[in-house]
Amino acid sequence: MPPIPINADRVATRTLELIATLVPLPMQHVRLLVMTDDLPQASLTLAETESFHPDHRLPEASVLAEAPGRDYRERYRQAASRLDKIAKLVPVPAAPPIRQLHVVHPDELIAVSLLLRERWEEASRFEEAFHRLDEEERFLRDQQTALENFANLKIDLGKLRTKTRFLDFYVGVVPRENVSRLQGAVQLAGHLLFKYLERADSAHVIIVGPRGEGEAQLDSVLTSAGFQALPIPRGLADTDPAQKQEELATRRAEIAGQREALQTEIAQWEQSNREMLVDARRTLLLAEPFVTLDPSIRSLGQLAVLAGWVPAAAVAGLEQRLEETLVMPFHLEAREPRPDERHLVPTVAVKNRWLAPFAMLVKQYGIPQYGEVDPTPLFAFTFLLMFGSMFGDVGQGAVIAGLAWTFRAKLGRFWLFGVMAGAASIVFGFLYGSIFGYEEILPALWKSPIHHPILMLQIALGYGVAFIVVACLLATYNRFAVRNIAGAWFGHHGLVNLAFYLALVAGGLNVAQQGSFGTSPTLVVLGSLAALAAYGWRHFDAPTSEKVLVVFIETLETVIGYVSNTLSFLRVAAFSLNHAALSLAVLTLAGMMGTTGHIITVILGNVFVLVLEGGIVAIQVMRLQYYEGFSRYFSGDGHEFAPLRLKRGAEAS
Repeated sequence: MPPIPINADRVATRTLELIATLVPLPMQHVRLLVMTDDLPQASLTLAETESFHPDHRLPEASVLAEAPGRDYRERYRQAASRLDKIAKLVPVPAAPPIRQLHVVHPDELIAVSLLLRERWEEASRFEEAFHRLDEEERFLRDQQTALENFANLKIDLGKLRTKTRFLDFYVGVVPRENVSRLQGAVQLAGHLLFKYLERADSAHVIIVGPRGEGEAQLDSVLTSAGFQALPIPRGLADTDPAQKQEELATRRAEIAGQREALQTEIAQWEQSNREMLVDARRTLLLAEPFVTLDPSIRSLGQLAVLAGWVPAAAVAGLEQRLEETLVMPFHLEAREPRPDERHLVPTVAVKNRWLAPFAMLVKQYGIPQYGEVDPTPLFAFTFLLMFGSMFGDVGQGAVIAGLAWTFRAKLGRFWLFGVMAGAASIVFGFLYGSIFGYEEILPALWKSPIHHPILMLQIALGYGVAFIVVACLLATYNRFAVRNIAGAWFGHHGLVNLAFYLALVAGGLNVAQQGSFGTSPTLVVLGSLAALAAYGWRHFDAPTSEKVLVVFIETLETVIGYVSNTLSFLRVAAFSLNHAALSLAVLTLAGMMGTTGHIITVILGNVFVLVLEGGIVAIQVMRLQYYEGFSRYFSGDGHEFAPLRLKRGAEAS
């Protein structure tokens, strides 16, 4: 068999791309000085390159206090407001294709705004007409509802509207369980109760009695019984309910016809004005970059300055594009971020297609601060490793991957997550020799968890130790990256903590193998705890007694925390054993039945395992990632790179 050719350049490129996903893309702070008249073109160019993240801090030079884009912004907002109101009535594309870039001058914005004002004056009559129809239809619905409430009441509704000189009338709704109690109570007040309609849990009643006698007592009784009065709307009195229902239905049909005719008319209006409205949207999209930048632009006379963050690799291309598009001279200066402004620097998100679904999950925790290691690649690898080991089965993994592929249109970018999780389950299924719970069909490439539980627990503990060590190393790197030297050494999960943890692990292994903790691990444990206590004592400002208590508690918490965190990873082995045990239980139950029952039980049992245990395993893996991983080395308080860009739609095919 001939050797497979290897493209060394391609391998090197892929390796560099993988490394690039681990470290943040280097950014530079860019300060651009331009002539005020060139600001619209400069804004358009920055949006075109999609590499400029605005810095909204005020410039250090206090003389640059003017805001040159105020009038431009007001004209833009006026035109945009009118177009948005029109877009509520007729469809206007939010991002139509922009065929040619050009600078939108203030005079063009004024002309567009005036055109939109005229079109809105025409369109507003449609809105008013729809509003009138809506109000009339709402009134008719209320009338019909009221008629339904009184349809079974064979009495002149006009007499119920007004109380007579001698009689009081109460018409309303009361809970069904309260009717008997209310009937007895109103009789004591000298009134009679008649039930004329029952619906679900409520009863419609009418209460009649002499006016003025026991009225205060009756009001109290009605309130305690949950009585709700039904007002009789005007226009229904002295009217046959059936005849009135017919009149209302006829009028609603007329309104539906008027609405349809109005829809046809507005569709014709939209057809004749579509091109103008789309052109207005294009103009506003081209003007939007200047409006977006306006809060961060300051000027003095004819000189304006704006600042932002740009990927270091894109600075040269940005400067070249500005040279090609700006008419008047400009000056662009770039520098590295200062330590005091590192928290302001945006972080460029991972662009790798395979890592995109994992990046979405990482984003739920937070955005990496500039300078921190992006946890997405490590998160993806360890998530798949833990999920596969806890839910290893060829058949069930294939079902997960197949469902993710089948419903990829609905899942969006998240379908890749399902496919990779299913693939990880398949890989471990082959290692365990398990397919839909059966362990006799496939030969295990490694070992079955149910037959080697102690080994699985040992591997889980070893994995937990490795995971925590890597997390501590990343925490140390992140602190060194932001020049937090003291935190890298003595902070939570720093180098001293790591030395303590490794010594603790070494001592534990000595106890398991030799029966004693060992001198060297003991000295390292005591020395590291003493160093942490001394650091905490020095940096905690409080009375001596309080210092002693706090330092003691924090030291004890360090010991207990690392032990409990390591033991948390035993759940990786526990769920792999649980998965095998559940599958064994399903097959045992199926073996007690006939052929048909066996098949049905295996199918339903696997569905149960997939839905219930699959979800629980995913949650447990996320918990280990968030609480045992991210909480150690990932601050999550950064902000994402959001460059100025044009909203472009795709060209119609």
